[in-house]
Amino acid sequence: MNRFLCLLTVLMTLAACSPRERDAAPAGILPDIWPDYVGVTVPATIAPLDFTLDGADALDVRLTAPDGTSLRSGGKASTRFSGKGWKKLLHASIGDSVTVTVSGLFDGAWRRFEPFSIYVSEDGIDYGLTYRMLEPGYQIYSFMGIYERELGSFRQRALLENTQFAGCVNCHASFRDDPSALTLHIRGAHGATLLQKDGRLAAYDTKTDSTLGTCVYPYWHPSGRYIAYSTNNTHQGFHAQPDKIIEVFDLDSDIQVYDVANNQIITAPQVKRPGIWETFPVFSPDGGTLYFTSAVQVEIPGELSQSRYSLYKVSFDPETGTIGKDVETVLDAADFNGSICFPRPSYDGKYLMFTLCDYGTFSIWHHEADLWLLDLATGETRPISEVNSDDTDSFHNWGTNNRWFVFSSRRDDGLFTRLYIAHFDGDGVASKPFMLPQRDPKKYYGDLFLSYNVPDFVTGPVPFDKIHAQKAINSPERIPFGFRWSE
Repeated sequence: MNRFLCLLTVLMTLAACSPRERDAAPAGILPDIWPDYVGVTVPATIAPLDFTLDGADALDVRLTAPDGTSLRSGGKASTRFSGKGWKKLLHASIGDSVTVTVSGLFDGAWRRFEPFSIYVSEDGIDYGLTYRMLEPGYQIYSFMGIYERELGSFRQRALLENTQFAGCVNCHASFRDDPSALTLHIRGAHGATLLQKDGRLAAYDTKTDSTLGTCVYPYWHPSGRYIAYSTNNTHQGFHAQPDKIIEVFDLDSDIQVYDVANNQIITAPQVKRPGIWETFPVFSPDGGTLYFTSAVQVEIPGELSQSRYSLYKVSFDPETGTIGKDVETVLDAADFNGSICFPRPSYDGKYLMFTLCDYGTFSIWHHEADLWLLDLATGETRPISEVNSDDTDSFHNWGTNNRWFVFSSRRDDGLFTRLYIAHFDGDGVASKPFMLPQRDPKKYYGDLFLSYNVPDFVTGPVPFDKIHAQKAINSPERIPFGFRWSE
């Protein structure tokens, strides 16, 4: 009986193999595929991970689940896995791995590569992502927009594009558990902060007589009542060195909190200090702490390389909207000989992820930028070597169940920023990241002269009326913010 089962297994395996796979000469090495999905961890609801094989004229690829469920793609230079078949295969592999066998046609001869695995996590992932896409220009901006991408498919839709008005759209953030709550900033002749909450969208003038400027770098309080912003006097300059292109820097910046219920900006002297640049505010998951980074003012451009931001925290009382008086140092930039950017606490309050670069605040143009992790219980820090590359790894956000994070990277060509997603386990270890999947990725990304920027997870489709938003932006009417000092 056992011999019969063994024979049956062999026959089934041979039947699953295509003639190309059976007759191909063994290559003895793993396939050089792009994007690199070898050994990655994915959620069961992710869109098909299509790929190309370097130098191959055609592919023959077989995916196999632990229960024997299989899926094939072949005949073309890029895989094109069936969405329905892919979904079935991944659900049959939850908590285990999909085995991937790749054969490629090279100069008329087929070669079969060593199989590799894609692990399918038991941890779910949020519905999708929002992000900005823009042309990588410097002195002037051209086309850009805010987009939403469903992670279970290849569907992308525009929430707002600057073809609808004259200006720049940036600094967007959705509320963690409510994608209908959204804030984003418009720069230019029609400058405004758009705020959508409780089904109402309006354009605001966020500058007051008592604050530096408009609201940027938003982060929602877990109650949904407050939004932490910074206000920044931002400029750009250019390097003379061939290995560096552009530098973006602040000449001043402060922290402020917007009270949505009372339409008031709240700030305090301890987060609006003369000679100190404060930026990148975020709330702790319990809402009782406000984290931010700050640096001592330096002369620009001569001392720009000495501008290093440390991580600080101050208490926040959501009942009264009061910012605490005592600012505490969490991480001192001097201990890292670098500058801390984009602090992001995990929603379970265990970790805080940040970007570390040599200096300044605009790490996206710093090739040395890496992601780091702070354990909030022990105070220990470490570079997230599991995901960092030899080029820029920067702006990041957590998924709502703390098991996934998304970040932007220039690892592929050093020029265009693309999105990567990584799993994060209960022991604080990240998996090898995978690129946001696309149909025919080599053609898609090869034809895309846009960079991804400021990615964030959303738990569902964002109910955003872009025509209503266009009318609000192009209208001269703006709702002014009130102002009060924190007690």
